[in-house]
Amino acid sequence: MIKIVSDSSADLPIDLIKKYDITLVPLTVTIEGHDYLEKVDLTPKEFFAKMWSSEALPRTSQPSPASFAEAFSQFSADTEILCFTISSGLSGTYQSACIGKDLSDAKVTVFDTLAGSLGHGLQITRAAELAQQGYTVDEIVADLMEYRENMNILVLLNTLENIVKGGRLSKFQGSLAKILNIKVLLERVEGGKVEIFEKIRGKKKFKKRVLDVIQERGTDFSSTIFGITHTGNEEDVEALKQELIERFRPKDIIVNYMGATMGTYAGKDGIIISF
Repeated sequence: MIKIVSDSSADLPIDLIKKYDITLVPLTVTIEGHDYLEKVDLTPKEFFAKMWSSEALPRTSQPSPASFAEAFSQFSADTEILCFTISSGLSGTYQSACIGKDLSDAKVTVFDTLAGSLGHGLQITRAAELAQQGYTVDEIVADLMEYRENMNILVLLNTLENIVKGGRLSKFQGSLAKILNIKVLLERVEGGKVEIFEKIRGKKKFKKRVLDVIQERGTDFSSTIFGITHTGNEEDVEALKQELIERFRPKDIIVNYMGATMGTYAGKDGIIISF
């Protein structure tokens, strides 16, 4: 029997978490001195409401090794555990899970998704489906390594306000970007880190460029599942979803709120597209 465990940053809809019986190990979110367990004490909607009203950026902390060890130890000795974590290029969660594995007596394979949000989540659902089809852990990992390598993750920043708050951009640069209506497109690069891909002026040009970039990444999307997460801009995301359906005819599109880990930096009206 294969059991899937993940940290809470995967941003999978609750129905998929239940469908595949996924165990989540929560990250800790700190807002104005108060600690919350992600998606336990604080829903994504509640998180964004608190973040918009806070002067300082929230902070997220990886689960402790003991938290992972406790999650692993709840299963029977004959259970094989496949644990997924947010990219090691973005967080220390992978290392924490590896230490948790050593602290437990369970049979655990820890897999670094080199992704965040639904880029992480799509790898979980793929693994869960393969497990249901009778694949072994080694076979699943081999498949996922190829899937992970070919995955595209685009981060659409509508505003740079949170980047300024986080100290990654000066207030002057942030103000200039706002005045010039500059939107920023980032992408996942080697090592699971995120870097600027392009800066585009104006919302209409930004939207067109994102769709063109997706087109450049493939010709046949009939077997592709898109994952879209957002920070509360449901109208924009629904329009984007319809554009993707009409233009690319994908196999499926999963839409959900972004969690605290990626949402902190995506900011107001941020979107992440994984495929």
